[in-house]
Amino acid sequence: MLAIQFDRFGGPEVLRPVRMAPPEPGPGEVLLTVEAAGVNFADTHQVDGSYLGADALPHVPGSEVVGRTPDGRRVLARVSHGYAEQVTAKESGVLEIPEELGAAQALALMMQGLTAWHLLRSAARLRTGESVVVHSAAGGVGSLAVQLAREFGAGRVLAQVSTPAKERLVLDLGADAVITYPLPEKADVVLDAVGGHLFDQALDSLASFGRLVTYGNAARTGFTPVDPGRLGRLNASVVGFWLRPALAAPGAVGGPLKELFALVEAGRLKPVTGGSYPLADARRAHEDLLARRTTGKLVLIP
Repeated sequence: MLAIQFDRFGGPEVLRPVRMAPPEPGPGEVLLTVEAAGVNFADTHQVDGSYLGADALPHVPGSEVVGRTPDGRRVLARVSHGYAEQVTAKESGVLEIPEELGAAQALALMMQGLTAWHLLRSAARLRTGESVVVHSAAGGVGSLAVQLAREFGAGRVLAQVSTPAKERLVLDLGADAVITYPLPEKADVVLDAVGGHLFDQALDSLASFGRLVTYGNAARTGFTPVDPGRLGRLNASVVGFWLRPALAAPGAVGGPLKELFALVEAGRLKPVTGGSYPLADARRAHEDLLARRTTGKLVLIP
């Protein structure tokens, strides 16, 4: 079968198509024939070695797929080594999905949808009427966080984006305004996947008892030291969030996914689908993602 592998850390150039034997499902696992594999920003950190969890080399990235079981069921699944034509998944962890639901839409609700849900519910603990700023608001997580913040009762939802086209997108998704720093009014919650200078600006823009939730380092500038005295003067907090350990908690997957799918079915949540790439072009997908040329959910098609 065809898979995408890297055997050293670096940029997208280290990704290469390889032929390997299909995986063998173990006890409690099922073999899936992949229809589409999701691309996440975390995958780029795995490839360059900056991911929070280390992976042994050589490594096939990819944490989510839509695929078919041997008995023909179409399912959404969390996996390891998803950039491949076939993968194994825990039978208990696959979710059957309807034929009419697009693969990219379904995949958007897995890692990125769960991230957006937990950022607002578990990490920020958003309260009704609070203001929310979403960085990278046109991306896979950001575009869902904008909509979920409104759904969860935010008073104002403000978006940070990088281009006029992305401004139009996030306003269509329900953002009240597109912002630049300094903010005209302090914010209760800021969701930051960028880090660097943007993190520093956001921290100074928090209202009293505000929460800055950091869940990525797209700027790749290294993590910013935070002075406890500064937090005291701001009367604010910084909350770190990493999805992988969060999903190990009881009820962290099934309940939120059920809510996300119900919101999509009701027409109240619209996953933004971005580019679709052949599996062999995973390198180009990563290049486009890192260059901020994309919006919404990217997928690889075997």
